[in-house]
Amino acid sequence: YKMAGHGKSGKGLGKSAAKRHRNKGPVGGDSALRGITKPSIRRLARRGGVKRISSRIYNESRAVLKNFLETIVRDAVTFCEHSRRKTVSALDVVYSLKRQGHTIYGFN
Repeated sequence: YKMAGHGKSGKGLGKSAAKRHRNKGPVGGDSALRGITKPSIRRLARRGGVKRISSRIYNESRAVLKNFLETIVRDAVTFCEHSRRKTVSALDVVYSLKRQGHTIYGFN
């Protein structure tokens, strides 16, 4: 495909439009869990009333959070597939949380 008025050369390398989104690398795996930073885990612990935190807690809390989210997302996707939809709704998440024993209100 050649552009009109540019002779034999095409668009070239430096003429492309600005890229709007930065590549965030591989999604999933442990790289996504690194986004749960040490200070954010610390803030959650402070909110829970914890005064002093062992260094081994951070990776353990990341693993627990990953496990919790995996079960919630799996159930939400199951609810979504059952009703023959492709988009997970907020109610799917509410129902999956209720199924795990964590009932929340205000999303209906």
